[in-house]
Amino acid sequence: MTLPYGATVLEHFRRPRNHRALERASIAREGYNPLCGDRVRIELDVADATIRAAAFTANACAICTASASLLTERVTGLSTARAAEISDDEVVGALKAEIPAARRMCAILPVRALREALAGLGSS
Repeated sequence: MTLPYGATVLEHFRRPRNHRALERASIAREGYNPLCGDRVRIELDVADATIRAAAFTANACAICTASASLLTERVTGLSTARAAEISDDEVVGALKAEIPAARRMCAILPVRALREALAGLGSS
């Protein structure tokens, strides 16, 4: 059997990490892709410029869900400055799969929501 998106995407889609709402979110942002209907909400618990916890909820495809799962694992414990520097390419690379160009937005939607959330910390 051929895995269309690879083992990492399937593992994080089937068993997503941090897929929940945070009880004490400092900030949250939702991303939406009108082309495919993916919707993801990133929630962060931030204190002293450090992300103490990150979680997500989603109504999204396997790629977007896996990306959000990997991303929330990655940013927990990071400084907000370092988390804001995570590139689209880092996120796509972490999926360890060939993501077709037409599906790239699915993979980067969570990191875009993360960046918007972090930008909102400075303006709140």
